[in-house]
Parts: sequence; structure tokens; C-alpha cells
Amino acid sequence: MATLHLMVGLPCSGKTTRARQLEQVYAALRLTPDEWHMRLFGHDDEEEEEHDARHDLIESMLWEIAARVLGLGVNVILDFGFWAKSEREDYRARAKQLGASSEIHFLNVPEAILFEGVATRNSHPSQGAAYINTTKLKAWIAFFQPPTPDELERRE
Repeated sequence: MATLHLMVGLPCSGKTTRARQLEQVYAALRLTPDEWHMRLFGHDDEEEEEHDARHDLIESMLWEIAARVLGLGVNVILDFGFWAKSEREDYRARAKQLGASSEIHFLNVPEAILFEGVATRNSHPSQGAAYINTTKLKAWIAFFQPPTPDELERRE
């Protein structure tokens, strides 16, 4: 049975680094929206509304790919962040409908480390990682819903 692996955490928590490791461990297809977004649109975060619409479209398209691959019996890693419990539950239900299991990989990183990571990322722009405004990061930290122990232990 294929497994949908959900990478959960805030920006600069190490999700993509860990996802790259897990794709080898689980022989999985890794889908990271930021990599697709940057290659298609570059650093477009100044136009926030357009950036968000593009990012949502990319995540939707990546899910279509993931669903097809899971249906073929191949493991998939979605490196989306999954900040809200409702979003995690939605994707777990989608996996279940496809006959796949699901697992959460939570990168719980202290705020100070997140801000250090953002400073490093912003000082070394790359094709795979977007610039992150620290004011936005503060708002995202406040919005983020960490997985409950039940979510982390549950494999569906």
C-alpha cells in the first residue's frame, strides 16, 4: 500500500531537507511547491495576491500528480507545510479514498531557529527557495496549528 507523507512545519524548519532524505528512504515522489513556483515565476512575492493564487494553483496541480502516483502504488511526499489541522485531515481523507495510508512528519523548530534560517535563506537567494519577510513569518507562527500527539501517532 502506498503512503502519503505530509511534511508539517513552518518555513525554514527543515521540511524540504527532511523530505529529500525521506524520498530516498521510502522510494517516494517528493513534491515541493516552492521549487515549482520559483522555476515558473521566480521571486514574485511582492505581488502577494498573485503569488498566493499561483501557489494555490501549483499545490492543486501537485495534488493531481500525487493522487495519480498514489493510485499506482507509489509513495508520495507532499512538502506543503500543512499549517492547519483541517488541511492535514483533508489530505489524510483524500489518501484514504485512494486506498493509501498517510503519515505526518512534523518539524518542530524553536522560533529563534526559524528566524536564523530566514536570515540565511534571504541572504543567499536560490532558485528553489523564496524570500521570506520576517513580519510575515511572525504572523505565520501565530497562525500555525502544531499537530496534536494523536495526529502524530495516527497512521491511516
